[in-house]
Amino acid sequence: MNILEFAKGELSGWGKYERIIFPLEILLITLIAIYMKDKTAALISAICGICATITAGKGKISCYMFGMISNICYSYISFKNAFWGNLCLNMLYYFPMQFVGISKWKKHLKHDKQEIYKTALSKKERILYFSGAFLLSLVGYFLLKYFGDSNPLIDSVTTVLSVIAFILTVKRCIEQWYLWTVVNGLCVIMWTVAYFNGSQCFATILMWSTYFVLGLYFLHNWNKEIKNGV
Repeated sequence: MNILEFAKGELSGWGKYERIIFPLEILLITLIAIYMKDKTAALISAICGICATITAGKGKISCYMFGMISNICYSYISFKNAFWGNLCLNMLYYFPMQFVGISKWKKHLKHDKQEIYKTALSKKERILYFSGAFLLSLVGYFLLKYFGDSNPLIDSVTTVLSVIAFILTVKRCIEQWYLWTVVNGLCVIMWTVAYFNGSQCFATILMWSTYFVLGLYFLHNWNKEIKNGV
């Protein structure tokens, strides 16, 4: 597949309202971030992160390419704000996993719209994943607290759930959106606290708030597609 064919596939399958709302959403966040005099890294991270979430929700493989750029910028602002869990998550896990995601998704694309086939976990798998998330979050909390993390509880929970959610993203499972919703909500709180403590990261707050809304939207869409066997 050449670049032109790839781009054509990525641009296909979008709904009428999605073509209008998603670009306007990105434009609005960009203008607000510029007005608030946000850091460039925070703005780029927000734009690419939102693009990654939107394309992931649509099952487009380009989500991993946007994700790589967002990871690098988000790692930088996490470092500046002493969120060590989020820093390690992005540089040591998210970034290399983008390549794994590309490899896995390429094998499960629909030929008509170049979107992935969606799946769901069994009840037993759900119990295993969610139990593991609870235990690892507890361990992570004590580790991050020991190393002086700014917000060890939220940082631990968001880090652990993000790891598991990304695994489910690569596996094309709808359960990822439940976890992403929790992560996104907690990250809004975490970065809002950082903002009021003097960090220039308003675009990051907007990014996570947008993630939260998009997560609910795509949870609904994936659930509908799986039920209809699309």
